[in-house]
Amino acid sequence: MQIRGVRRLLIDLMCQVASANHPLEFVGVLIEKEGIIEELNLLPGTTTGETSASLHYDMMPLDPHVAGSAHSHPSGAIRPSEADLSFFPMIGRYHFIIGYPYGKDDWRCFHTDGTLAAIEVVP
Repeated sequence: MQIRGVRRLLIDLMCQVASANHPLEFVGVLIEKEGIIEELNLLPGTTTGETSASLHYDMMPLDPHVAGSAHSHPSGAIRPSEADLSFFPMIGRYHFIIGYPYGKDDWRCFHTDGTLAAIEVVP
């Protein structure tokens, strides 16, 4: 799958979900359609806390269009933790971290290895 971008509405949604869950983290699965990441799936059974969130992998969608993950960092740190680097390879290739205060620019996208991913924001 060739990812060309992420929808601006999805970025806005991820920031809203992060803010609504603060001070707890949230985590979800990202779905792409025709090369654009445009859906966030919040899985049943997800557990959240102030410093971590985890998914039940048996609740993952059986979908070849899973592009990666999104989760928040209530601390405001917009960089992968060691736990994130262990989690990223389990779910797709693109991973968004949304940091407090969850504004329109308080996010970054990372590759599975934790390096920054340049991704276009599309309408």
